[in-house]
Amino acid sequence: MQKFKNFTGMVAPLDRANVDTDQIIPKQFLKAVVRTGLKAGLFIDWRRNPDGSENKDFVLNKPRYQGASILVARNNFGCGSSREHAVWALDDAGFRAAIAPEFADIFHNNCMKNGFLPVTLKADEVDHIFRAAGDYEAYRLSIDLEKQTVSDDFGWTAHFEIEPHQKKCLLEGLDDIALTLAHEDRIREYEKKHPLPHRFE
Repeated sequence: MQKFKNFTGMVAPLDRANVDTDQIIPKQFLKAVVRTGLKAGLFIDWRRNPDGSENKDFVLNKPRYQGASILVARNNFGCGSSREHAVWALDDAGFRAAIAPEFADIFHNNCMKNGFLPVTLKADEVDHIFRAAGDYEAYRLSIDLEKQTVSDDFGWTAHFEIEPHQKKCLLEGLDDIALTLAHEDRIREYEKKHPLPHRFE
């Protein structure tokens, strides 16, 4: 897992609540076992009209939001099934973080395990971001994970909470495998003291 580095990125405002993982990446794209190429299915049912043409009214299709790396949404983002592909698709599309007043628990955990930062802010703080993203062309936010802050170019700042262990894992790029391998010496020592019994067929 890549280390999460502080960054400044453009905001894309997805003004919808209860966005579930099937909307983020529909089931027909779950055959993939790699993390690349999934951006083609990201929000596909909203990006495309029934005839397959581009839905020009959808926020991520609008020219002013092209290249955005921070997605802001409403309550209960990432609800529904536990598919990890939802995080992979957002990452593949260039997003590094999402901001919402609330995230579904499983989606939140999948974000953390994939180096993708879910930032939970107060509802009025999220409202501010939506207003600013509408008022200013190429509205940007800076995310500082170490200080746990989100700020813009106009002096606005908000603080977010994150569990210390999850913060450490993001900053150091530690996924579950890396955390296990950090104890490799102790694992080897245990295996020496507790050898597997021989099996005879």
